[in-house]
Amino acid sequence: MELYLIRHAEAEERAPSGRDEARALTPRGRREFARAARGLERLGVEFDQLLHSPLLRAMETADLLSKLVAGETRVASELARDPSTELFARCTGLRVGLVGHEPWMSELVAWLVVGERAHAGSFAFKKGAVAKLEGELAPGAMRLAAFWPPSALAELGRD
Repeated sequence: MELYLIRHAEAEERAPSGRDEARALTPRGRREFARAARGLERLGVEFDQLLHSPLLRAMETADLLSKLVAGETRVASELARDPSTELFARCTGLRVGLVGHEPWMSELVAWLVVGERAHAGSFAFKKGAVAKLEGELAPGAMRLAAFWPPSALAELGRD
């Protein structure tokens, strides 16, 4: 299995409503992640399934990845909280993308690669970063195949 962990792009510091779940991407975040998505496309990344957090900034980031999705895109509330095995059951494709938030994306990488969430600090995600994991979807059973910072993906996606 190929699992792509994607942190949402740059978002507003505060939503007009004051509700965290309503924070939208900034114009800069949208523009830069659109380039990052083109970078992923140039790398040949394609998803059988794309799951995203229900928070607006993750939904908008997932929308920017829509050209890369060959299968379904769905909301997964598990991506807006601590990683759990409940999330694994929702991953049904061979190439799955997960769009979520910090600190949970770092915790998920550490848990899947090292087997312990305590190593999350070794996998700090910048906004718009993407990690590619390969192997069996189980704690400690995957390997980190690539970790792209948003600037590298955006450079690949330049016209």
